Amino acid sequence: MLDVQPFELRGDRLLLAAPVASDIDRIAELCQDPEIQRWTTVPSPYTHEHAKAFVEDVVRTGWETEKDLTWAIRSPEDRLVLGMIGLSSRGDGAAEIGFWLAPQARGRRLVSRAVRLVAEYAFADVGPGLTHLRWHAAVGNWASRRVAWACGFRMEGKIRGGIAQRGVRRDTWVATLTAGEPMRPVSPWLDVPTLRGSRVVLRRFHESDAAAVVEACNDPVTQHWLGGLPSPYTHEIARTYIRDREEEAAAARGVHWAAALPEGGPAVGSFSLMGLQSHDGGGEIGYWVHPSARGRGVATEAVGLMVRHAFAAPSAGGLGLRRLIIAHVTGNEASRRVIERAGFRPYGVERAAERIRGGVVLDLHWYDLLSDDLRR
Repeated sequence: MLDVQPFELRGDRLLLAAPVASDIDRIAELCQDPEIQRWTTVPSPYTHEHAKAFVEDVVRTGWETEKDLTWAIRSPEDRLVLGMIGLSSRGDGAAEIGFWLAPQARGRRLVSRAVRLVAEYAFADVGPGLTHLRWHAAVGNWASRRVAWACGFRMEGKIRGGIAQRGVRRDTWVATLTAGEPMRPVSPWLDVPTLRGSRVVLRRFHESDAAAVVEACNDPVTQHWLGGLPSPYTHEIARTYIRDREEEAAAARGVHWAAALPEGGPAVGSFSLMGLQSHDGGGEIGYWVHPSARGRGVATEAVGLMVRHAFAAPSAGGLGLRRLIIAHVTGNEASRRVIERAGFRPYGVERAAERIRGGVVLDLHWYDLLSDDLRR
């Protein structure tokens, strides 16, 4: 074994040093934060005795056994504790990295810098000489996932019930970083900007949109044309759908918007740019509209907003795509009119390609639009 003793790591405006007895009160204070309580496995309520046991037992034993190395993320000027970061290893060439940060220190990329500093040490020959780092977080902890993404971790998937948090098992994301990989994002994290028109606003989905999604997706017209929708469409399905819209952006697969009326309120539609990794320089548009908003020009304006965003240059906040495709099944005249009003041109028919409600199989009519078409 290496002769590992608590030591400091220093980086750009960053100091990592093991927690000590004088930090106990500060740790106890920070662990009252609702976000730390929500996303970590710290006891709740968190007491002074918990902080004392953490510093005097958990941290000390971890360094002595060389299995759990914990550093406090500190302000280099006054050594004030701003968070925690640690490596947990069982001697198989891999370790798990974990971290949390005080509320007042968030938004300054402190954790990203700390993760890179610890990873450099973990992979170095003078350190543990690890080959793999693992990261996991409860599904929904987007702040932690952004740190892992920024530091080059590759998402491996989701583990159902991957973590036990105070007696409740929660699903977890899992990602890895290997020695020698650049510690920078391996794919974009797509923005979901708010796009405003005169009749509709495209914005992120909110949890509060679930009831409207349920109403729209149980509507007979929606159910008829979108044969793949579950029936009945439940609130749990809607909540999963809303959560998965964020996943699509984080994985650079697509951008999904809720359509809302300019005066606000719940979603009146869903509008998506999909398949951004499978279409070279292009994407596919899909949408549905809540029955309360049909016939009001919502879909036509929303598709136009998406088109302009898709073709706008990245320097102007857009996606810089060159081609968009969209389709409707035979008989869906409302969708056909929206597509043609947006300037899309027919380019082919995919025979017997889509199954609508009731098992009826229909042709798909495909259209496309090029960025050059929009400029002309």
